[in-house]
Formats: sequence, structure tokens, C-alpha cells
Amino acid sequence: MRVIPFGALSGLPVDRVVCGDSLGRSLLTAVARDHGETAGRIPLLGRLGQLPPERRRDELAREAHAEAVPHYAAAAIDAEAVAEWVTGHYRDATYPAVLLGSPHGAAAHLAVALGAAWLPTSFTTALTWPGGDAGDWPGALEWGASLAERILERNPGVSVRQVHDPLRGGPPCGSTVRLYLRWHSMPEAYETFLRERIADDGASLLLRDLRTWPARSLTSRHSFQLGSPVGGWQPDDYTIGNPAFRVVLDDLGVDRWPMPSQAPPRYAERSGEPAFGMDLNRIAVETGRPSHRVLYAQPETLSACVADLLRETSTRERCAVACGRLLDPWQTRANGLVPYWCESAARPAVEAAEWWLAGSPAFDEVTVLPEAPGHDSDQVATLAHWRSLTSFGRERGRIDQLAASRYPMLPLAPGHASRVLASAGEARPASPPISLPYAVSRLQKAGTPLGLLVS
Repeated sequence: MRVIPFGALSGLPVDRVVCGDSLGRSLLTAVARDHGETAGRIPLLGRLGQLPPERRRDELAREAHAEAVPHYAAAAIDAEAVAEWVTGHYRDATYPAVLLGSPHGAAAHLAVALGAAWLPTSFTTALTWPGGDAGDWPGALEWGASLAERILERNPGVSVRQVHDPLRGGPPCGSTVRLYLRWHSMPEAYETFLRERIADDGASLLLRDLRTWPARSLTSRHSFQLGSPVGGWQPDDYTIGNPAFRVVLDDLGVDRWPMPSQAPPRYAERSGEPAFGMDLNRIAVETGRPSHRVLYAQPETLSACVADLLRETSTRERCAVACGRLLDPWQTRANGLVPYWCESAARPAVEAAEWWLAGSPAFDEVTVLPEAPGHDSDQVATLAHWRSLTSFGRERGRIDQLAASRYPMLPLAPGHASRVLASAGEARPASPPISLPYAVSRLQKAGTPLGLLVS
């Protein structure tokens, strides 16, 4: 096994190729227990909270530009090298299972419970956009298209989805462009991992997000998306006819937002490419190891089903509701906590957690760890809403006070979750790993009525 150091990839530092604030990177380092890499990194939108709004906006845009991949180095991005860097996070000779797919916190918790590795089927990169403007999405599209062309010329095994989202992206939207590189064919490092590092009686599991969002196809392998389902808004909310969006634009100093044209719905940025599963099937047939699929149209469905599955083997009747990058699946399992993961602080995501708690047998205690989204809007859950989740325990639950004090504007470093979850209870003897066949059967039984497709 060749391990790619956390240094240069084709002349680019890995910290700049794979976006440090991306969910996929946080999940990878959490499952692989490489906490030193990202645990102490305060996300861009969590910095400089002491500055006046206008100055902070400018400084955040500058910091984003400084951390991004230089636009003139776009052709040096090597997706195969990134795949090798991903697999290099895992040190064990073999694993009983490998999970692949869309970034989802429940997938990280499931991987740890299985003793499995987790491999993302896409990665996020940010590139500099000199002279950009958060309101100039046509300019972002044109600039991103030129960068995507150079990236795709070097990387025939990926597609590029550009996302321009002032709501979730904030000031960095005016100085960088964000691209999601999605493998549509199996990278060599992944294929080697699947062939050589799964136990003889092991298997693979692909988890895929099926949500759609309007996206404009510029070429067969490059598309552009305004906004995202992650923030809790609908596509029509990203217009100046929405007063809440006008507030977002005003906060970014934007005075112009061209009316977007209609675009057909396509799989959203976190979905991954359908063709990737065909290569996984091929490898499964050739190696004689089973491969399973879990497809979900709503991330909260997977969160609920995995939480119910892990509750069966939990050593305690305590629940931890975590959000976004603020999770630690190893600490959660060590303390016997039942994990429920909210994709974001959007109101629908928190309401889904509330419904799950209301429909579940009562826990002794519920700990809540909200991640600040870095903005405020009518679709961001209030602190009162988050606190209401703690009332579903028999005993008085708690919401993390530091996270609450910085909510909703200043997200914390992911490592904060480890400290909170360590104090949520006493460490217990480790539960034995769950087998993948058992997990698949339980997810199929519980998830099928909720729309989870398991095979």
C-alpha cells in the first residue's frame, strides 16, 4: 500500500486540493481517526467574529482566496492522486467491509459500528476567482467553466458539478468557485482497496443520495447549480422576489442578482454519479464478494434508520443529536450513545429529528450539538427549536453551551464534538462490530416503508 503524505499532490498541497471545510473531508478524517488533520480547524465562516460586518465580509473573502487552489493550477488537480490520498488514511491491512458513497454523518457512524472503511465517491475543491462577486452568478459560471475544462482534460474519470450558493457559501462565494468532482468510474486506488483490503468474507456497501436540484448542463461532464437542498430552501427561493434572499444578498454587499433561467432537475451535488455503481458491481462479481446498495431521497431517513439500528447494540439509553461536521463516531460508540445526525441547521432537518425522537421510545437523556450554519434566515432552526430536542429524554438533557453561544453565525472546529461527546457519559466496554449482512437486513426492514431502497 502506498500512502500519499499530507503534502504535495501534483505540486499542490492536499489541504488546498480537497476543501478543508467540506463535509466529505470531515467524515473521512473522523472515520479514519485522523483527528489531528482537521479537528482544530475553525471553518472559514467561523472566523473573525469580532470584526464589524463589512470588514469581516472582506476579510473572509480574502482568507478563502488565500486557502483555495490557485485558478492557474486547475490543470494540476489529479483525481487519481486524491483517491490514493483517501485510501492512505486507512492503516489496517484488511477491513470486514467498505462503505462508499455520498457524504452523510449516519454513514460515518455505520462505518465505525461495522469496523469498516468509508470512501467518498466525490470530493470538493475551491479555486480562486479574482475580481469575483457573490451576486454575479453568470460570471461564476463562465469562470468555473474555464476551470472545469482544464480539470476534465486531465481527469477523464470524473464529472464536475459547480455550485454557487450565497446562502451557505457566504463571502467566499465572491472570491472562489466551488466544484464537486464526482468519480463516474472507479479510481485505481479504490479498485485496489476493494480487491486487496476487504476480508475474504467481507462486502461493500454503496450509499447514495437521490435528491435532485435544477442544474444546467454545459457539457456532458460539467454542470452548474444555483443553491442547494442542504440549506433548507427551494430552488425558487434563490430569487430577489424572496425577501429572505434579499437580506442574504444585502449582507454580502450584493446589489444585483440576474434572474436565473429554468433548468431541468438533476441529481444534486452530494449524489455522486450513477455509473460509479456499475464499476462497483463489476468488481464485486470479479472478486466474489457481495455488494449492497442503500439509496435515499431524504437524508433524515437514513439518519433515523441507522440510529434505530445502532440503538439495538447500544450500551446506554442516551442519545446524541449532532449536526453537520460536529460529530465523532468513535467517541459516540465508546460512550454507548445512540447517534442521530442532522445534515444541517435547516429547519426541516431539525424538525425531522424532532419527529424521530417523538416516535421513538424515550431515551434517558438527549444531548444536542448544533452546528452554526454561518448565516441566519427564516429556514434556520432557532436555538429554542434545538433545545426542544433535549426535552424528549426522561432526564433533563442539554445543549452544548459553546455551540449555542456562537449560533447561528460562527461554526466551531469539528474537534469540539469530541470533547462534548466525551462528557456525555462514561466510556463503556466496546460493543462488538455489527456484521454488514445484519445491518443490511435491518435497514431493509425498517427503511423500506420510509422510502429507503436497500438491496
